Amino acid sequence: MKRVNLVVLLVVFLVEFTGCKKEEPVIAVDEFLIVASFYPVYIVALNVAHGIEGVKVVNMTPPVTGCLHDYTINSADMQNLEKADIFLVNGAGMESFMEKIAGKYPALKTFELARGIPLIKEGENVNPHVWVSISNEIIMTQNCVNALSEADKKNANAYNKNAANYIKELNDLKTEMKESLNKFKGRKIVTFHEAFPYFAKEHNLLIAAVIQREPGSEPSAKELADTINLVRKVKIKTLFAEPQYPSSSADIIAQETGAKVYLLDPAVTGDDDKGAYIKIMRQNLFVLVNALNEKQ
Repeated sequence: MKRVNLVVLLVVFLVEFTGCKKEEPVIAVDEFLIVASFYPVYIVALNVAHGIEGVKVVNMTPPVTGCLHDYTINSADMQNLEKADIFLVNGAGMESFMEKIAGKYPALKTFELARGIPLIKEGENVNPHVWVSISNEIIMTQNCVNALSEADKKNANAYNKNAANYIKELNDLKTEMKESLNKFKGRKIVTFHEAFPYFAKEHNLLIAAVIQREPGSEPSAKELADTINLVRKVKIKTLFAEPQYPSSSADIIAQETGAKVYLLDPAVTGDDDKGAYIKIMRQNLFVLVNALNEKQ
């Protein structure tokens, strides 16, 4: 007990006579919370906000969800949105739950990264898979940095620096892909579902048929037969399925026609890493070059 009292007296002595002052408690700075609607938007935001102190990026939907065709917003999503400083979405009709969110959180700052991108129409609707084109990924990145710089002005310089670095990487990859795929201009391909029109347009490839328009909705017997006949008629030797979904329909067509099935990734799922999109697209390039080099 005497020893404890001596220690206390010593501390008091140091404070009073050596000029030492008690440190004020550290006040935690509120995080600037960016909520992204799903994986492709999340990766863009992750690159733009990388390493900036006090800024956090959250992917609202699980990374295994894939495209948001039938996604239903849940209570966990609502909790994230209640805390969000800004909500980044793809737009172009991808997020079917936006009307519900707008009604629930009318003051929430929401920004569409597909803004300004020329959209491909499919009947009465537009195709929302804009990010599969690297040119569009660049536009989305610029839209993202503009939105974040406006909403969080103190970090605008950092956002712009990160965006410039990411855009440079994207442009380098875009040049590499153009040079590698240019010789396949006009080649007909069959894809798994409607994720690749923007990619095909950028690289002058022609989508001759789509095996399965919506994930989870198997083609009818007639649609399957029509696709088989088309593959035989055009003598297409390559079919492109996606790693996120079963390739059963593509496998049937392959068995009937002798075509080979390859995997093209639409970058709707992947690693929690800012370099994931570039890694996925580089793998797509490798697959395409090997597949399209098959004699047709």
